[in-house]
Amino acid sequence: ELTGYCYRMLGSVFEADDAVQETMLRAWRGFERFEGRSALRSWLYRIATNVCLDMLRGRQRRALAMDLGPSSAADRFTGATRPGDAWVEPIPDARVPSPDADPAELAEVRESIRLAFITALQHLPPRQRAVLILREVLRWQAAEVAELLDTTVASVNSALQRARATLAARHVEGGSVDQVDPEQQALLARYVDAFERYDITSLVALLHEDAVMSMPPYDFWLRGPTEMSRWFLGEGSGCRGSRLVATAANGCPAFGSYRPDPQGGHRPWAVQVIELSGDRIVGHHNFLDTALFATFDLPAHLPA
Repeated sequence: ELTGYCYRMLGSVFEADDAVQETMLRAWRGFERFEGRSALRSWLYRIATNVCLDMLRGRQRRALAMDLGPSSAADRFTGATRPGDAWVEPIPDARVPSPDADPAELAEVRESIRLAFITALQHLPPRQRAVLILREVLRWQAAEVAELLDTTVASVNSALQRARATLAARHVEGGSVDQVDPEQQALLARYVDAFERYDITSLVALLHEDAVMSMPPYDFWLRGPTEMSRWFLGEGSGCRGSRLVATAANGCPAFGSYRPDPQGGHRPWAVQVIELSGDRIVGHHNFLDTALFATFDLPAHLPA
């Protein structure tokens, strides 16, 4: 639960893990001073919030490539990158558990970790971010948030109103992400088949006309089947012969992508997060940080 909260605050699964570890360390050191006037859960969230606010102080916001500039043409790839702390990272769905949630609540949890929402949260000042997550995602009462942040209910309500306005201006709407239905499962099976056979004609036929593709840490992105096809047949042709291993990230289907290893078998290359709308793929996000594979419990190597 704390990992999910810290991830929404920080936009990084690795930093979320660090924040939870620091929260538990501070809680252990300060437990004798815990007076029991609030629930233990609220006390831990207070510590976690302060840890996240400390980590965010003076930091640039994390983003996705679509947030940084216009789309590029496939043949204009320069290889320019940004450092790892510039990017929103994916998180395994299993790291944001909701064991007692009903299907509607599970859909809301998936919505609250989708990449677009996490990216939009990074545009909020840190305290506004905390207010919105606690009120809108975790369903805390305004008085509870005010106590946690040592402020007034009026200040909490004002911060929430400003946060909502910022998200609305960025066209981030509330709602829910439904579980993948049987038709979409079939779509994903066709995607895996096309990708592993490197049948790009079949692959791009699965894309929405406005589908986007990003590849952090590269700071460019593509829009539409034509440019994505040109990429796969050009600069991206190193993916030929790849294998995919299914997982789930940010409320979406995801895959560990493994490229052929000259020494035999396949080696980790990227974590793909696949966003769906109806019967088409609308987002194809490739996170090239192979340290993510351990976070997703993906194999370190695939045998031949």
